[in-house]
Amino acid sequence: MIPTKPLSTTAKRVIFSGIQPTGIPHLGNYLGALSSWSSLQQPGTTTFYSIVDLHAITMPQDPDILRQSKFDMAVSLLACGVDPKQSALFEQSRVAAHSELAWIFNCLTPVGWLGRMTQWKSKMDQKRGHVASHAEILADESLTTGLKMGLFDYPVLQAADILLYKATHVPVGQDQLQHLELARDTAKLFNKTFKKNVFPKPIAITPPESQRVMSLRQPTVKMSKSDPSEQSRINLSDTPEVIQSKIGRATTDSLVGVSYDKRERPGVSNLLTIYSAVRDISIEEAVKEFEGVESTKQFKEQVADAVIDRIVPIRNELSRLQGDPGYVRQVLDEGAEKAAEVAHKHMEEVYKVIGLK
Repeated sequence: MIPTKPLSTTAKRVIFSGIQPTGIPHLGNYLGALSSWSSLQQPGTTTFYSIVDLHAITMPQDPDILRQSKFDMAVSLLACGVDPKQSALFEQSRVAAHSELAWIFNCLTPVGWLGRMTQWKSKMDQKRGHVASHAEILADESLTTGLKMGLFDYPVLQAADILLYKATHVPVGQDQLQHLELARDTAKLFNKTFKKNVFPKPIAITPPESQRVMSLRQPTVKMSKSDPSEQSRINLSDTPEVIQSKIGRATTDSLVGVSYDKRERPGVSNLLTIYSAVRDISIEEAVKEFEGVESTKQFKEQVADAVIDRIVPIRNELSRLQGDPGYVRQVLDEGAEKAAEVAHKHMEEVYKVIGLK
């Protein structure tokens, strides 16, 4: 079990988090993770925020689209409040030590650990058509044909991302807790193998369940960029008119009034979740604000207004930064230099401990 607890006000804190370069984030990305990135920038805390482009290439990428997606993500992170004066914001591939440490961890990590990773097993089960054991997967070459080693091995790189900076805390969603557990196991294995306490075991910072945003069209599944329908999500670049339209078309139900019941009223509950999150109030407070509102149209209009109030300032900053690519590149260059300085120091220690230096 990974410990999850509030940040200490006295202990030294080092926070690492990474995000794939998928272009402009959507509202679910922002409320689930990015909104906390700025609030974690506190006195006494060192923060490293990385655009993890090496992870991105575990799947086929068009080089031009990848370059643009990295820029768009950098712009989005800055617009969401990542402050380059307080944090190192950088592209993962610009700090070679990520790959170096990943190779060292590869030489320690049991294959069985990776075979048990849920996301890998789910891909194998999809190919096989039923739940397969690790032994079945290894024995059946047809299961792994076309799947690349990077996809199997990327949790090791993820562990290297975190431990390279000796991170004490990692903001992480529920679906990534298993990967953080592997990073903790890796730290423990390295320290035990070389009989030296080099890496701390990082603690998870998890967003509240109340900020888990679902699709506007299918409110039983997470809001996602992979959904082919633009109507399913609100992008941080959407105009007020587009936001009003998307929420106005969001799936709800025919019941009268506003109440929170994820099982019986997933659509209404999702809009309440969004409303409470953008207003920074509890679900209970949100429900109370809609007491007496019987019109679905009025409910959706109030939700849309709240989302617009939260998102439009971010959208305006996005537009400004997109017009200043030189500044964005300078931020990424300086962030990579900051990260590389720390990474080099820690890798020197690792090389010495394992006998390479």
